[in-house]
Amino acid sequence: MTFQERLHQLRRQRGLSQENLAEVIGVTRQAVQKWESGASRPDMDNLVALSRYFETTLDYLITGEEAPSAPSAPPAQSQTIIHNYYHRWEYEYKSQRTLWGLPLVHIHLQDNGFARAKGVIAIGNVATGLLSIGIFSAGLVSLGALSAGLLVSVGCLALGLLSIGGVAAGMAAAGGFAFGWLALGGICYGTYAAGGIAAASEIAIGGVAQAPLAIGRAVEGITAIQLPEGEIPAETLRAAREALAAAFAGRHPWLEALFRRLL
Repeated sequence: MTFQERLHQLRRQRGLSQENLAEVIGVTRQAVQKWESGASRPDMDNLVALSRYFETTLDYLITGEEAPSAPSAPPAQSQTIIHNYYHRWEYEYKSQRTLWGLPLVHIHLQDNGFARAKGVIAIGNVATGLLSIGIFSAGLVSLGALSAGLLVSVGCLALGLLSIGGVAAGMAAAGGFAFGWLALGGICYGTYAAGGIAAASEIAIGGVAQAPLAIGRAVEGITAIQLPEGEIPAETLRAAREALAAAFAGRHPWLEALFRRLL
């Protein structure tokens, strides 16, 4: 039996795909494919990682002279915890129940690498699902460092219909830097914007505000209402509210109510 045949046999005994083995060892799927086809051989570091993972010796792996210890059978549940040379820790769980061809719950976490999770509920280094949680996350509702959600997105960098994050972009966005039809944040830009520094194509309220209707401490616009430090005089407050009513002209009453409360 050749090296590539032994590697193929060991991998199949563990119930792993070439992609699974590549993630465990820390190489590409194409590298594993070349090892098994005989197009190339793994270097010594990868041979050590393979022998440790398959619980066999380098001699057996390279020459076939020693019998390997029997690989453990895959667990009854679709759940594995892997310790090896490259990844100190890896955990994966797939529920037996599925919906639309996807596992109801898929959890795949790894301390070093891009463990992928895909399910109705997905939790992983890279997660895709209706509800997804991960470092890189995409779904209907998404939470992650880099997050994209069709409806709701929360993350350091968030993109979605409703997005909340350090940098947020969406129909409605809130964050340190916010961009959207409605933008709320430290620095924000949108059709309607409110924040520390706010710029808008319609209405802006902020410490610094620039828009056709601008309301704030420092303002620039066609209609600019400057608010003084401290308590706002009743006349100024009334003028700002009347300007908002005229600008909204009966459109988006919920948004007008929000902006009135921000004064």
